[in-house]
Amino acid sequence: MDETGLRVSEVGPEAAEDWTSVHWSSFKGTPYKGDDKARFAARWAQMMTGPFADRAHSLIAHDGDDAPVAVTRVWSAGPGRPGLVEPMGVHRSHHGKGYGVAITLAGARALQERGASSVVVVAEGSNPAALATYRSAGFSGFGDVSDLKRP
Repeated sequence: MDETGLRVSEVGPEAAEDWTSVHWSSFKGTPYKGDDKARFAARWAQMMTGPFADRAHSLIAHDGDDAPVAVTRVWSAGPGRPGLVEPMGVHRSHHGKGYGVAITLAGARALQERGASSVVVVAEGSNPAALATYRSAGFSGFGDVSDLKRP
């Protein structure tokens, strides 16, 4: 456990329901049930076994009551190269407890253990909570980056 009382562990496809329920709550905020739940959990489990699965590691944090409260996925480009923490989310009913910073730092440690030279995060400028979380975890901004898309 860390100073927030969280137990963080790396998980695989067996944790699809817990991991995706936290992620869904943190981003969607709508009820997580039925077809949405099955489809999202299946997609996540498929990603966990896909062609780049060996470069990604999914972490989940449980509180003192063993409830899943925060998740992240970290992506390694290999030893001596930067790693990415993306996505990161905290269940809506657990906001404001420091869990976002804790899971972000756990992700950074996981990348460091795998030899990452540095760690980067990504957040939309329109998401002040994510920006504040990442700043609280010690990250600094490099300015806005525009998305490119095809018509």
